[in-house]
Amino acid sequence: MSAERPSLPPVRLHSEAELARDALAAPLLVRAVRLARWAGPGTRVGAGGELVETQLPAAAEHLGLADDEDGAAYASEAWRLAVDTGLVDVEDPQDEDGLDETAGDDAEGTATAGENLALLTSGSPQDVLAIWLDGLDAVHADATAPAFDDFADLIGEDGSVDFDALDWDPEAEAEFLDGVLANLYLLTVSEAGPADAPVPLPALAASVVVPEDMGEPTDDVLEQVSEAMMRLDEQFRVLEPIGIVEYRPVDEALLTEEGEEATPPADDEDITRYGLVKLTPLGLYGIRERMQEAGVDAPAVGDLADKGADALLDGIAYYPEEAARSEVGLWLARRGADEAEAAAAELLGAARGADRRAPLRRLHCQQALALVGPEAEPAVRAVLGDPELGGLARVWLVERGATDVPAPPESMIFWLAVDTIAAQLDADGDLDELQELVEGLSGQHSGFFDEAWRVDHPATSEVLDAVGRLHRDRKIAKEARKAAFKARSRAKG
Repeated sequence: MSAERPSLPPVRLHSEAELARDALAAPLLVRAVRLARWAGPGTRVGAGGELVETQLPAAAEHLGLADDEDGAAYASEAWRLAVDTGLVDVEDPQDEDGLDETAGDDAEGTATAGENLALLTSGSPQDVLAIWLDGLDAVHADATAPAFDDFADLIGEDGSVDFDALDWDPEAEAEFLDGVLANLYLLTVSEAGPADAPVPLPALAASVVVPEDMGEPTDDVLEQVSEAMMRLDEQFRVLEPIGIVEYRPVDEALLTEEGEEATPPADDEDITRYGLVKLTPLGLYGIRERMQEAGVDAPAVGDLADKGADALLDGIAYYPEEAARSEVGLWLARRGADEAEAAAAELLGAARGADRRAPLRRLHCQQALALVGPEAEPAVRAVLGDPELGGLARVWLVERGATDVPAPPESMIFWLAVDTIAAQLDADGDLDELQELVEGLSGQHSGFFDEAWRVDHPATSEVLDAVGRLHRDRKIAKEARKAAFKARSRAKG
């Protein structure tokens, strides 16, 4: 009975202001900003916008990295980010009429501060995050590019690179990393995930290498996991400075102990030595933005706060309970206490319907009304006579201690029982809880199946079939299947 579900559970994102502060604190962006402010008329760049080699020592010194053996490399990396994010504008050597055709390949350009540099201090959080996302795209591209050592020998006299000889597929590399980041995102937002705990790198590598239906991995698969681990170790080292992950690299001693590649650990080995990775709040935001740009349905708590009640109830249909509650709370807060009764009426109106999603909408409507509070009572009492909503209205009133609730007609009792089971079937909840619900509702009324098959509900036959499958009493399960047959025959007639 399940309707279409979102690809991923909803994520809880920090506010844009918090995320922007995190972005501004990302080590690589901090360095890029410092170099952008350092750049001036004397700053010389190559044809590709990179700092010329003679400028790198000064850049490294400005970053406080003069004594670091990798200082020049860090400075070069930060400068590239400054160029890619518009913090620096690069000007090629030109004369008044345009490109100077006499300038050879060794011609140098100049660099000045770009427009985006001012936006980092005077712009909105959205401006900051847009610049940071450009930086994330650039760093992602760097993480999936081959190391210079891999193609240094393949550079021709004209500066071109023979990528075919390198056996490097840019799209495949990007897809591999995106798949890993998507799995890490799913693990982070899933209720069954590691919560705030980091994910072991071997487990993450296995998630994109080992087939789901494979029992004991073969030696060949384990070798692929090992190779994936080492690729990811390099890639996460590149990604960490932009602020999307907290990463504990593979212990380099393992490379000596195991050879060139670290093999996946045995059960009794210290898993932390094989790398640990965790998405930061900024990383959750960034990966979600990339996935949405690629067309992936990646909802966030709060997305529905400004939508109508129909969009709210449909949108939270398959949310985890806590996320659904938070989404409803934000939706109600947007309307304010003065509109509580109107909000309750809007929820009840959106819960009507005979489509397949309607039972689950009514279940979430009832749960949402609990958050409205006593202000919802006039709207709830107004639907006591409604054949679709009268049952849940009575339940809501009784749960709030009302004593003047009119008794429901028998037809409404059975209709509500069918609707409640239909909603839980659509929600695909815990099997034990579903069995208890089925057995409880069918056992509350004597002669339940003699009446249930007559219920004028679109899901009657499916519900009775489910009772026949789930009820642990074989005699009662058989009665349910007979009732389901009668319900189908009645529907055809």
